[in-house]
Amino acid sequence: MSGQRVKVTIPASTANLGPGFDALGMAFQLYSVVEMEISERTTVELVGKELEGIPKDKSNLLYQVAADLFAEAGLAVPELAIRASSDAPLTRGLGSSAAAIVGALVAANQLAGEPFTRDELFAKATAMEGHPDNVGASMFGGIIVATMPEKAGEPVPYVRFSPPAGLQTLVVIPDFMLETQKARNVLPQVYSKEDVVYNVGHSSLLVAALAQGRLDLMGRAMSDRLHQPYRAKLVPGLKEILDNATEHGAVGAALSGAGPTILCFFSGAEEERQLRAFVDSVMKGHGITYRVMILQPDENGVQVEIHQR
Repeated sequence: MSGQRVKVTIPASTANLGPGFDALGMAFQLYSVVEMEISERTTVELVGKELEGIPKDKSNLLYQVAADLFAEAGLAVPELAIRASSDAPLTRGLGSSAAAIVGALVAANQLAGEPFTRDELFAKATAMEGHPDNVGASMFGGIIVATMPEKAGEPVPYVRFSPPAGLQTLVVIPDFMLETQKARNVLPQVYSKEDVVYNVGHSSLLVAALAQGRLDLMGRAMSDRLHQPYRAKLVPGLKEILDNATEHGAVGAALSGAGPTILCFFSGAEEERQLRAFVDSVMKGHGITYRVMILQPDENGVQVEIHQR
């Protein structure tokens, strides 16, 4: 095994898509790369400004995840040379921790002789992340509908399907970070029956609309009462964009994961032009600097290249 260098490419992801809280995920053509090989001593090389400030020793998440996999496989934990880069910004709601977990698991599994199946790796990633939506999208690509297993150690039930043809995403990334835990802490412990029923109906409609390519239903289906209204106070401009994006070219809009990134889905060049102007007016109105990406869905999920030394 020590003669192998494994290179893993992992798509970024978004979770929730509005009402599908901790259950719906979609992969984007925005990638992180993890390279890993067995070495005489552990080194962690991080490339690019998106990874600045991350530990470069054995406390690094990539090393920790890889070491756990070797141990669970009943193997001695080796020293590892790890190199990582990412085009996806951290703590912005684009699944950076999920991509790291998936990348480290898949790379280490390859070096260990593939003791675990891809579905078993998905279950491990879900247990580490605490929800299956981002890790599922990064692992398998496309759109993922999943739920937590009833008991620890059981397989994660999921369905994967391709996003509607022509669906594009205007991704609005504010120039501030929002820790996931902070965004979770603003959520209530108890919800009304009315709000729960509302979300069950809307998330069910959204999955059906996405599966059948009914972009005309997305705007209504993406409404949410479980997390976005509470997180709006942490993300200036979110409420205005969610309330009005469909009047400015979007087929639907949502907070990406825990935020602060906001997604506006669209399908044409004129709609993109309208959306850019609308988003700019909202963000400038709040004095928030931001950047925009236009992202397509990723259909491939995690990809592995093996180089023999």
